[in-house]
Amino acid sequence: MSIIKHKAQRVAVLIDAQNMYHSAKHLYNARVNFKEVLKAAVAGRELVRATGYVIRTESGEEKPFLEALTKSGIEAQIKDLQIFPGGVKKADWDVGMAIDAVKFSQGAIDSIVLVTGDGDFVPLIEYLKAHGKQAEVMAFGRSTSQRLKEAADDFTDMGLEPRKYLLQMK
Repeated sequence: MSIIKHKAQRVAVLIDAQNMYHSAKHLYNARVNFKEVLKAAVAGRELVRATGYVIRTESGEEKPFLEALTKSGIEAQIKDLQIFPGGVKKADWDVGMAIDAVKFSQGAIDSIVLVTGDGDFVPLIEYLKAHGKQAEVMAFGRSTSQRLKEAADDFTDMGLEPRKYLLQMK
């Protein structure tokens, strides 16, 4: 798939941090280099908004990660980890990301880049495209929904350049 990216385009980048964290950890035993992800997502265009959707854990182990996001120019949206009776834990931002994408699409945004491999975002991609927005996806190809890849106007497989998009685990 081939799309046009030019410097006058206004772009919003929405990052499913949990999805990217788990993909990098399980596929590569590494962490995501979000600074490089953002740079590639923007691709020389005008960045209007970059948001990373993060879960706050009980231990607070995400604090250095939040600081790294902020230093990379990514605004963090934070939600507490939900723990249900019986110990079941739930942590996702799918609805929040989708609502933000819809809100951004109603403004002066030309392209929205979703950094996620989650196939639940296919209807969002279809919505954005139906409303005249360029809908792009960046993720690790091996853990990305095939339907999401097909629905997007452009798909960047970060797994093709792991040295660029990953930091080794400590």
